[in-house]
Amino acid sequence: MIQGFKAFITRGNVVDLAVGVVIGAAFTAIVNALVNSIINPLIAAIFGQSDLAQVATWTLNDGGTPDDPSDDAILSFGAVLDAALNFLLVAAAIYFLVVLPLNKLAERRKKDEPAPGESVSPTEVELLVEIRDAILAGKTADAAAPEEPKAP
Repeated sequence: MIQGFKAFITRGNVVDLAVGVVIGAAFTAIVNALVNSIINPLIAAIFGQSDLAQVATWTLNDGGTPDDPSDDAILSFGAVLDAALNFLLVAAAIYFLVVLPLNKLAERRKKDEPAPGESVSPTEVELLVEIRDAILAGKTADAAAPEEPKAP
């Protein structure tokens, strides 16, 4: 059981996945900082608010006092807009900075590979090996053949 676990952990896919998750989390933190520190305040300023979550709110009931509105039931459409904008920017950044370059790299690698039905020409080393083998086979065939008598 431990050997199976060790094989699972040391498999390349698991390590690649772990690295991807860690880098994705770090990248998400960068994009979140960009969205929360630059983009959201700009959008909120357009609507005359200090925070994007305050842009579109709707109070359902006045449960609190004017001094303490914490008991109010408030729908915050700005918070949903904030989360949607954050998601779109993270997705766009990952697509344009990770997915698109990797797809281009895969296309370049595929150009160098032959098509599935296409014959592959041998490399220079393979041709030299074939020539060597043919020469060696010719020498051994000459040595094994009985000598023919010479004509008088």
